[in-house]
Amino acid sequence: MDLRQKIRVVDDFPEPGISFKDITTLLCDGPSFQSAIRQIADFGRPRAIDLVVGPEARGFVIGAPTAYALGVGFVPIRKPGKLPGVTIRKDYQLEYGRDGLEIHADAIQPGQRVFIVDDLLATGGTIHSCIELVERSGGIVAGLGFLIELQYLEGRKKLAPYEIFSLIQYEQ
Repeated sequence: MDLRQKIRVVDDFPEPGISFKDITTLLCDGPSFQSAIRQIADFGRPRAIDLVVGPEARGFVIGAPTAYALGVGFVPIRKPGKLPGVTIRKDYQLEYGRDGLEIHADAIQPGQRVFIVDDLLATGGTIHSCIELVERSGGIVAGLGFLIELQYLEGRKKLAPYEIFSLIQYEQ
């Protein structure tokens, strides 16, 4: 099954010059979605994962079923102010401004092995912030899994030395 064929590419969205990779076309095809989750989970399985973590919002869509497939819990990482309990926050720089991510302070126990999963690896900024939150919580990042990797943005370099799996790669 060629999952790349299930991704809709929308040129000039959300702005001119951007080639948006729309995963909704893959998500609405049951066998394709199941195959994608199975392959991401297969990367995580030998790493003795205790938890899967995924950033808001598409990381929930890929991360939660991956956690289910692995038989482990799922921990959401949210935008600031969305989680009701005590949180740990990581602020980061965007091209035009700042943003942040939060995780519940008690979501990860020290020494737990964590698989961070998201839909897309681009520049690596969001996932780098997730890594920092997991490690500040005492977790061990056991691997990173992505549905899509935009290789030309070189996010993988920012995430070295972590083990990375990407199911579909775009070179340009």
